[in-house]
Amino acid sequence: MVRKRYSTKLFYKYYNQWIKLYKEGAVRPVTLDKYYLTYKKLRKLAPNLHLNELDRRAYQAILNEYASTHERKTVMDFHHHLKASLVDAVDDGVIEKDPSRRVIIKGKAPSAKKKTKFLSLYELQMLIKQLNLASQINWDWFILLVAKTGLRYAEALALTPNDFDFEKQELHINKSWNYKSKHGSFQPTKNKSSNRAVMIDWRTASEFKPLIENIDPNQPIFVKPGHRVYNSTINNILDRYCRRADIPVISIHGLRHTHASLLLYEGVSVASVAKRLGHANTVTTQQTYLHIIKELENKDNDKVMAHLSKLNS
Repeated sequence: MVRKRYSTKLFYKYYNQWIKLYKEGAVRPVTLDKYYLTYKKLRKLAPNLHLNELDRRAYQAILNEYASTHERKTVMDFHHHLKASLVDAVDDGVIEKDPSRRVIIKGKAPSAKKKTKFLSLYELQMLIKQLNLASQINWDWFILLVAKTGLRYAEALALTPNDFDFEKQELHINKSWNYKSKHGSFQPTKNKSSNRAVMIDWRTASEFKPLIENIDPNQPIFVKPGHRVYNSTINNILDRYCRRADIPVISIHGLRHTHASLLLYEGVSVASVAKRLGHANTVTTQQTYLHIIKELENKDNDKVMAHLSKLNS
């Protein structure tokens, strides 16, 4: 039997071509930059590795070397970027097997104490009490809206009066704000699933209606034209309020996690939470909130056992 010969192209060159073919023009510039950053790291880590030499051991060695200078979460992101190309390589017959299957993700210990990922309901209530919800739009209103909707930071920045449907009590998410550019601009959402309608409660709707009635319908309500917005500005405000409320310090992205976590604890389905957050699929939601889902499963198991114990044979 003649053994099939697979590609002998250098791994990093194949990955570079894969990015150009599948990612350029299909993802946001900021996401594309991340793929190219992975390419540069791969080229440095494995400059002489050919595809026909790429097996599970060789791939694990690349991850291990990268993990020696990076934290586990960063290593995981690096792995996910590479794995996407390898899955396509198998489908296209470029390599025989996926070498990234069942690899071990390692990483160095965090260099500093990180911010809490999410707050409890009580802690969130204490944070909200610190907000200065003035008669005009300010960053405190921004914090409240993210806490109540779970919007991504860039999605909330891009909100315009036209995105509010007060009759249906909905926010229409169809764009985000490129806050990393010098002057800022509208840009597409993270993915197709991010275009969605997010319901808001009647109180939030009634509070925002007078706040935005005199703002240009097509202009962002939180961002002033020509002014750059920094993520650190909002996080510094949150830091101050959290310390004042004597609760764990959380980031603006942590408020998104808080929103999702509290919904899951209230019994909202993973599918509904995924749709509200704009996740591409429920797998992302399950992976992000695995610890909560497991805790809820344990509670469900207790309920099942309690129910079964009532059934007499």
